[in-house]
Amino acid sequence: MLKVRVKVKDKKFTVPVPYPVLNIVSTVITSKRFNRFVNQAIERDGRKFVVPQIERKDLKPLLKALVKHKGLTLVDTKLNDGTEVTVKL
Repeated sequence: MLKVRVKVKDKKFTVPVPYPVLNIVSTVITSKRFNRFVNQAIERDGRKFVVPQIERKDLKPLLKALVKHKGLTLVDTKLNDGTEVTVKL
């Protein structure tokens, strides 16, 4: 399970993200329809950047590797205003 912890001044939030949810999100992100939607939204702002299509077969090994490395800290940041964000497996 992916654990996202956010600390803002006096408040702390922990958001657990189960691996099945990550798999569903990866399916949505790799869909052609989602890619077309993102590229059309970028064109509306007048930008010419195009988001490349991500293949599901390329993303699957990454998701499988996440399960094997439980306890690994992916992101650990602290801002000047005291905001802290930690993402752990």
